[in-house]
Amino acid sequence: MIGRALARLNLDPYVLALMATVVLASVLPAQGVWATVADRITDLAIALLFFLHGARLSRQAVIDGARAWKLHLSVAGLTYLLFPLLGLAIQALPFLPTPLARGMLFLSLLPSTVQSSIAFTSMAGGNVAAAVCSASFSNLAGIVLTPLLTALFITGRSGGFSSDPVITIATQLLLPFLAGHLLRPWIAGFVARHKRVLGYTDKSSILLVVYTAFSAAVLGGLWSRVTWGDIAEIGALSLAMLAVVMSAAQAIGRPMAFAREDRVVLLFCGSKKSLATGVPLAGVLFAPDQVGAIVLPLMIFHQIQLMVCAVIARRMGEKRADAGAR
Repeated sequence: MIGRALARLNLDPYVLALMATVVLASVLPAQGVWATVADRITDLAIALLFFLHGARLSRQAVIDGARAWKLHLSVAGLTYLLFPLLGLAIQALPFLPTPLARGMLFLSLLPSTVQSSIAFTSMAGGNVAAAVCSASFSNLAGIVLTPLLTALFITGRSGGFSSDPVITIATQLLLPFLAGHLLRPWIAGFVARHKRVLGYTDKSSILLVVYTAFSAAVLGGLWSRVTWGDIAEIGALSLAMLAVVMSAAQAIGRPMAFAREDRVVLLFCGSKKSLATGVPLAGVLFAPDQVGAIVLPLMIFHQIQLMVCAVIARRMGEKRADAGAR
């Protein structure tokens, strides 16, 4: 009954779990020894998360995807050029508190999602194989590009890396990812057979990062600095950002001579930002007391993109089915 109600409202149950985690951290933040233990467990969880990302990336998908390079470059242009430009413009707005403005900029620097991009592409009757490749490329590039862009536009100007960025990124992100990918010939079967259980591992890791991040932020006075008006402004700005990017995707699809199926890929892969990648990256790239404010805009944007894209994908799929029935 509850699941059907959430489905009608296009509310993602996992986002509700994230909100519940924020409430828990606000009421019972991790302190003292438990905070230290939670931080260590979070570091291990982030490493495991990227190890699993590496294990899931098919080498054949990389090879096959290289053939559609124009489409992938177009998606990358939206993800790593247009989005950051919008993020920089939003950061310059005078009415948005600095921590939240940095959070909006940080979300604009993230890679695309994988699962939801593929799901919406399939729902709308797009090129699913190209969506798999494009989303995978985006996330692979994001392991390098997002930290570099973050250093250029955020932490390089204001400080905030919890330790040496090169060592941190290499040990917590890149090395686990490469290890998972190199071990794929031996562990791919295990990963495929236990996909559902490992999916819970992914989500649990992100919930743990959110809990530790918001615990530190709450203890640092986050809710005394952020108002409901600020949250409403983030929602409005997120919706505007998504509208601009999706409009741009539609505008460049035809001049690039993409087939209808590939234009669907451009629309859904180019307009997403990954919560699954963004939360762990924020935990690595920013000091603990900054992470809560940094990921709050991402959590809001994530729910908005799911709701908007679910409606659009459903309508595109129905329109395609009606056209095929004639």
